[in-house]
Amino acid sequence: MTIVGAGNVGATCAEVLARRDYCDVVLVDIKEGLPQGKALDINQMGPILGYEANILGTNGYDETAGSDVVVITAGLPRQPGMSRDDLVTTNEKIVGSVTEQAVAKSPDAVVIVVSNPLDAMCHVAKTASGFPKQRVFGQAGILDTARFRTFIAWETRSSIKDVHALVLGGHGDQMVPVVSATTVGGVPLTKLVAQNRIRQMVERTAKGGGEVVELLGTSAWYAPAAATAQMVDAVVLDEKRVLPCTAYLEGEYGIEELYMGVPVKLGAGGVEEIVQVDLTDDERAALDASAAAVRDVVRLLGS
Repeated sequence: MTIVGAGNVGATCAEVLARRDYCDVVLVDIKEGLPQGKALDINQMGPILGYEANILGTNGYDETAGSDVVVITAGLPRQPGMSRDDLVTTNEKIVGSVTEQAVAKSPDAVVIVVSNPLDAMCHVAKTASGFPKQRVFGQAGILDTARFRTFIAWETRSSIKDVHALVLGGHGDQMVPVVSATTVGGVPLTKLVAQNRIRQMVERTAKGGGEVVELLGTSAWYAPAAATAQMVDAVVLDEKRVLPCTAYLEGEYGIEELYMGVPVKLGAGGVEEIVQVDLTDDERAALDASAAAVRDVVRLLGS
C-alpha cells in the first residue's frame, strides 16, 4: 500500500501498519530525505518488535505501482487560529496533484483521504482520480468517535472497550455525536450521565482537533493515524467492518451529492454499503445543519 505524505500522520500510520505485519508500505513525500529517513527508522524497529513488513521511502511514484490502497495525508497542516476552511485553496491543489499521480500507478486502488478539510478533500480526490464513489472515502468519523468514547470512559470511569458510540456529519465543529446510539456496557449513556455533562462531552468532541492544536501547536497524529490504519485493515483484510467514515451520499440520510460522515460497511471493494441508523429529531436537524456547513466549504473548491 501507499501513504502519500510522510509527516506526523503519514509516518505514524506507516508505523502502525508495519506492526500489523500484513503489508508492505511505500511512504511518499516531496521533501527529499524525509520519507527515506522515516522508512529506515521504522524498518530498524522491526527486529525489536518482531515484524517483517518492509517500509520504503521515496520522492516519486514509480515504487507505488500496483498498490491496493492509497492513503492521502499530504497537505498543509492546521496552525493555531486557523480554521479548516482556511486550508481549502492550498490543499485542493496538493490533494488533486498527488491523487492524480498515485492513481496513475495504481488504477485499481482504494483511496482513503485524511487531508483537511476532510469532506472537501474527498470531493477533490474523487474528481482527480475519476474513481467510483465506493473507492474514494475519508477518515474522520473513527477519529471523532474515538475522542467521544475517550471522554465517556473518563466520565463514567468505565473501560474504553465497553463504550460504544457514533459520530456523524462533517469533520470539524459541525460533527454530530449520536447520543441516542451511545452505550456503556449496553446501558444508554443518558441513564449514566447527566444531560449537562453529556453536552459538555459533545462540545469537547466537536472541538477535539482544535484542543490538540492549541496544546501542541499543530494537528494531532497518533489517533488520526491509528484510525486510518483501522480503515486499511478493513479494506485489505476484507473485514466488512461497520465504521463511521466520510462517504459520498446520493440520497442517504436525505443528503444529495455530498461527502459526509456516516456508518459504512468497509471491505475489499471500499464502501460496500452505507448503513442508515435511526436518529432523533434533534440529531437529524444537527446532521442537516452539518451538511449545510460542509456544502459551504465544498463551494470554495475551484474544481
